[in-house]
Amino acid sequence: MRIDYNKGGLLTPELIQPNRQSGTSLPVNKSKVMLVFPPDWFPSEPYLSLPTLTAFIRAAGHEVVQKDVNLEMYDWYFSADFLRRVLKRVPQQLERLKKLSRSRDLTEAEIDLQLALCECTRSRMTELAEKAEEAKRIVRSPDLYDIEKLEWAINAFREVTTTISLVYSPARICMPPMETDLSYKVFMSSEILEAIEDSQVNVYRDVFEHILKPAIVEAQPDIIGISIVLQQQLFSSMTFCALIKQQFPNIHLTIGGNTVTRLRDVLPEASNLFSLFDSAVVYEGETAFLKLIEAVGAGSDLSQVPNLLYRDSTGIHVNTATSSENMAALPPPDFDGLPLEKYFVPDRVLPYLATRGCYWGRCEFCDHGEGYTAGYRTKKVQDIIKEVSFLKEKYQTRHFHFTDESYPPALFRKLTNKLVEHNMDIAWTTHIRFEKSLLDDEVWSMAQEAGCKYLHMGYESGSERVLQLMDKATTRDVIQRSLELSSRHGVWNHIMGFFGFPGERYEDAKVSTQLLEDNKEHVHSIGFGTFDLSKHTPVAKNPEKFGVTFYKNPEWDLALDYYFTVKEGLGVEDAERVFEEFEQDHYEGWDLKIFIREYVFLYVSHFGTNKLPALQFKISSEDSQSALASAS
Repeated sequence: MRIDYNKGGLLTPELIQPNRQSGTSLPVNKSKVMLVFPPDWFPSEPYLSLPTLTAFIRAAGHEVVQKDVNLEMYDWYFSADFLRRVLKRVPQQLERLKKLSRSRDLTEAEIDLQLALCECTRSRMTELAEKAEEAKRIVRSPDLYDIEKLEWAINAFREVTTTISLVYSPARICMPPMETDLSYKVFMSSEILEAIEDSQVNVYRDVFEHILKPAIVEAQPDIIGISIVLQQQLFSSMTFCALIKQQFPNIHLTIGGNTVTRLRDVLPEASNLFSLFDSAVVYEGETAFLKLIEAVGAGSDLSQVPNLLYRDSTGIHVNTATSSENMAALPPPDFDGLPLEKYFVPDRVLPYLATRGCYWGRCEFCDHGEGYTAGYRTKKVQDIIKEVSFLKEKYQTRHFHFTDESYPPALFRKLTNKLVEHNMDIAWTTHIRFEKSLLDDEVWSMAQEAGCKYLHMGYESGSERVLQLMDKATTRDVIQRSLELSSRHGVWNHIMGFFGFPGERYEDAKVSTQLLEDNKEHVHSIGFGTFDLSKHTPVAKNPEKFGVTFYKNPEWDLALDYYFTVKEGLGVEDAERVFEEFEQDHYEGWDLKIFIREYVFLYVSHFGTNKLPALQFKISSEDSQSALASAS
C-alpha cells in the first residue's frame, strides 16, 4: 500500500509565508534560538536536524546557537575531569550499598558492585583518564586506520563507560554500542518522570549542569529547541526539559524530531510529561519552527502555527494545519558553531539530504512516511551538486553521508554522472533499494568513479514469497546481481534484513540466509534483527490483512511498537530463535572488529578497496588469497 500523507490541513507555502521570499526577509522581532541535540548517539558526525534548522532560521535573520550535547558529553566522559567526579561518587555508592545491607541481604550483583567500587582508586582513575584521552586521540587522528589501535580505542571507551556505570548503578552506561540503560522504561511517561528525579542513576542531570546549563547562561536564548531522534533520547531530553523549566522558566522550550512526530497522538494525553515543555513541533520543522519563533517573539497566539502542539493556561492544544517544505527553497545545512574537530573521526564526515519521503513508499513493514505530510520530493541534481561542492569547500571535507531514506534509482544515475562530470572528488555513502533499473555495469562503474564507497542495502528477506508479502517489488535475481555489481566495482555493501515478518515461515528464513551465504564473496557486512510491529506501519494499521493480533498495554502510553501473535508462520519467539541460530552459524567473514558505519566507510575510502580482511575477526584462506590478489 502507498503511504498516506494526509495528516492534516496542508497549507501552501504562499499561505504560510505571504511576506517572505525563500525565507530571506528580516523578521520584525529578532530572536535568539538555541538548538540542542541530546544523548545518546555515536559522536562520529553531526546529526542533520540541527544544521538544517539552523540554515533556515539564520536565513530568516534570527541568531542560532547549535549545541551538540551528545558530542560534548562523550568528550567529557572520556576526560580526567569526569573521572575525578566518578571517584568522588564512589564513597556515596558504597554508603548506599551499606544502607541496603542493613535492611536485607545484598544480591550477588550488588556484592560484585561493592568489590568493583573498591578497585576504583585514585591511581585507577588516573590510568583510565590517560587511556580515555589516548583513545580520543586515536579516533581523531590517522591512527584510526590502524585496526589494532582502533580496536584498542573502542575497548578503552567500553572500559571507561563500564567504570562510570559503577557509580550510577543500577544504570548501565555503554559506548559503543549505544546501550545506556537508566533501569527505567522509556515507553512509560510515569517512569520517565521518575527517572528524571533519580539522581542516583540519571547521569544526564550531571551532563545538564556541566554542559547545557553554562551554555544557556552564556547564550541567554529566547527559545530552546531539542531534537529527539530516537525514543531512547527521551530520558536525556526530558531531564533537560525539566531542569530548564525549573531554572530558566521564561525561556520557551519546544521539542521536535522523528520520535516526537511518532508520539504526536499520545503526547497531549501524557499531560505530566507535557508540563516539562511548552510546545512540540511535529513532521517537518523548518517553516513550523520559524513561525513558532515569530509568534513567541511577538507574544502572539500560537494557534496559527502549523505542525504544532502547545500548552497554555487553558490546557494542551493540537493545531490542525500542517506544512511541508519546498526542497528547492531550502538552503544547504549550516554547520557553523558546531565543534567539528571534536567528532570521533580523523576525516570530517558531513550529512546531506537531497530528498524527503520515500520514492517507493509501499513497504508494508515501514513507517518512515510518518515523518511527512506531503509526498516524495527531491532537489534538482544541479542544485545537489552546487550545494555539496559548497559544503566541501567551506568545511574542507570530501566525505559525505547522503542520509536519504532510500536513494531513487534515476537520481542515483544522474548524481553519479554529474559528480564525475564536475570532477567533484568526494567519497560518499547512502541507503538504497535493490532495483532492476540499476542492473547495468555502466551504472556501477560510474558510481565507483563518482566516489560511492559504502551502501546500506535494504535486503529484508531473500525469500521471494516474503518479499511479495512485504511489497518490496524485487527478486532474488535482482538482489544477487546487485550484490555482484556493487562488490566488483569497489562498493562496500551492508545488508540489512530481519526475521519474523507476518506470514514468514522457517523455510523462508532459511532461504533468505542461504542466498547471502551463497553470495558471501560479494556481501561485506550484515545487520539483522527481528520484525518489530511499530504502531504506524501498514501492518499495524491493517492487522487482519496480515493475520496479526496485537495488544496495547494501557500503562505503556509511549509505546511505539507492540507485542503480537500471528495466525501462521514465525511468531515473535520463533523469530528470535531463528535470529539466534543465524548469529551462531553464519559466514565468519561478516563478523567485524568494528561495526560503526562511519569507520567502515572511512576505511573503504582510505584504503580504496572493499576487500578489507583486517576488519574481520577470523580470516579464511579464501579471504586472504582474495586480499593478496587485490593488493597485487
